[in-house]
Amino acid sequence: MGEALRRLKDCKQARAKINSLMDSAETTLVIHYSCESFYERTDGRTPRITSIAVRNLASGQTESFSIHKIAEQKNVPFNQIDANYDELEKETLDEFFDFVRSHQQSSWVHWNMRDINYGFAAIEHRYSVLNGNPFSIFESKKFDLARALVAIYGREYIGHPRLEALVDKNSINKRDSLTGKEEAEAFSNRAYIKLHQSTLRKVDIIANVFSCACYQTLQTDATWFSQYGSTPRVAVELIKENWLWSAVGITLTAKTFIARLSGWFS
Repeated sequence: MGEALRRLKDCKQARAKINSLMDSAETTLVIHYSCESFYERTDGRTPRITSIAVRNLASGQTESFSIHKIAEQKNVPFNQIDANYDELEKETLDEFFDFVRSHQQSSWVHWNMRDINYGFAAIEHRYSVLNGNPFSIFESKKFDLARALVAIYGREYIGHPRLEALVDKNSINKRDSLTGKEEAEAFSNRAYIKLHQSTLRKVDIIANVFSCACYQTLQTDATWFSQYGSTPRVAVELIKENWLWSAVGITLTAKTFIARLSGWFS
């Protein structure tokens, strides 16, 4: 299979998965989390978790897990959070993994949560470090929207950082959302509430981007050729798949045939 046809196949599979998740929106969860910067650490530790947000795709209801909420529950003064961080983080992750265990059949939509630096593995590892017993989500239940959009629209579909660029391109509300650099600064400044608000906003943003991708209203910089290439076989496959393209194809074929007839009898 050539590169162009492979790209077309990946695009179709990604769209089909998005449609499937939207069809089961009641059991589809969108997740995002904030943590300590993983670029500026020099001691080899995995980044500390500050907050996690999980949004139900159908209802929009959002569960959140954060160290400042646990601190408030335990009457830990805000200026003492740093001194009690491990305990507060452990209880935050206790709550999160209890939630995960109670949603074993759910699917999880995320943005680039793929490795030990930033991802499900990083959360699980951090919980293990704190003597917790993480509950792993099956890989088949995870859906990386960031990778799916590349499969659908091509690698050049938007500038970097892609999520922030999509927010601006589609006029999505980004109030309280922090950039990666701003989140690192917020952590250093112990601005945990700002981090939590940013996490809540970003899980909302990801859900919005997902919906736009599903209904094919997402605005990108992608061109037709950057998505599908220009090979005849790809054009044929698209005509088979799409009634509008089929109509165009039939019309062009008819015009060509009529033109040839006119040439024969002129």
